[in-house]
Amino acid sequence: MSFGNLSIIDPLCRALAKEGYTAPTPIQTLAIPHLLNGKDLMGIAQTGTGKTAAFVLPILQKISEERKAARPGVPRALVIAPTRELAAQIDESFATYGQFLRFRHTAIFGGVRQGPQVKMLSSGVDVLVATPGRLLDLMNQGYIMLKGVEFFVLDEIDRMLDMGFIKDMRRIVAALPQKHQSLFFSATVSQETGQFAEKLLNDPVHIEATPQASTLECIKQSVFFVDQDNKFLLLQKLIRDEDMQRVLIFSKTKHRADKIAESLSKSRINADAIHGNKSQNQRTKAMHNFKSGRLRVLVATDIAARGIDVDDISHVINYDLPSEPECYVHRIGRTGRAGADGKAYSFCAADERNILRRIERLTRSRAEVMDHQYHSEAAKMATGAAAEPANSYRSRTEARGSRQDSYRKSAPRKPYPVRRR
Repeated sequence: MSFGNLSIIDPLCRALAKEGYTAPTPIQTLAIPHLLNGKDLMGIAQTGTGKTAAFVLPILQKISEERKAARPGVPRALVIAPTRELAAQIDESFATYGQFLRFRHTAIFGGVRQGPQVKMLSSGVDVLVATPGRLLDLMNQGYIMLKGVEFFVLDEIDRMLDMGFIKDMRRIVAALPQKHQSLFFSATVSQETGQFAEKLLNDPVHIEATPQASTLECIKQSVFFVDQDNKFLLLQKLIRDEDMQRVLIFSKTKHRADKIAESLSKSRINADAIHGNKSQNQRTKAMHNFKSGRLRVLVATDIAARGIDVDDISHVINYDLPSEPECYVHRIGRTGRAGADGKAYSFCAADERNILRRIERLTRSRAEVMDHQYHSEAAKMATGAAAEPANSYRSRTEARGSRQDSYRKSAPRKPYPVRRR
């Protein structure tokens, strides 16, 4: 199978060949024909499976087939992403795959001045990639109108629902024209995700590139039972002994991410952190340094890590296990991309033992238990109250803070009616 066999036009095939992509991935093979035929779609695909190209390529092709002058503030394609990083990454994908086409595109998100974004919109764009908060702000100010949207994409809809964006998404959908093509993508399927999609999609095609909550076979998963006080000593030893080249570490809070990165830097391990308290310029710089290899270790919270698309991450380390088992699938999918081998290490303290059990039930697999000098038998055998976070209220508070990393509460607005199709 080649991209030409999927009826992808020559300028897009040339761009794909230039970037080294010779054959479509399963999600692309399944999705592209339906999208070129104008069907609504609900796609289930893990990160790293090529789902971005699965919707970017058909959108670019259909836009190029019917050329229209870009109108100020009236995009033809609208892509919604949960975080700034993911929005920027998708916008970059449009630039890469569309390098031999004539079209205009931009990304808008919070954390930076809106002036340059407004200027770009005023000159007209065909494709707009946006986070919900900044999009609604600029719509309310009259800089964006969605009356001309022909293609509407919600990427990582499961994460947007987790982050509390459901009201914002309903406002956005209510502003769309009656006739448009909708494409929803998610890594997991929950009842809430299914109900939301059912209301907004018109006779959609359902495709699933990998079984729900499955983990990529090329990722070697290992678990290290360790007491909380020894986690950093274990991290430091692993990074040095295994000569890890490019490492992504997940922390449950912003403060903890900063502390890990600062401690690693003091140990002469080049590290930085990204999270919602960092300015957009700081986050962009850290991401650039990580991609270019100048930064060996990047520490991130779950929300800030959305949109990290680096093909050669050798290791993902769960310094803290995620409170939501589904997040584990998102996290480890950052390594082992494009068929490469990857390693996912999870540190499990006693008060995280039940979280690990829930992850094992979800993924229907068990990570290899590793022997190491900081091994904690108490963590491995913990049950009951000892296997849950000691302060559940604090844990819930921290989880809410993490979900708000890229969610800015806006002023109350009169709710729009939800349009049913």
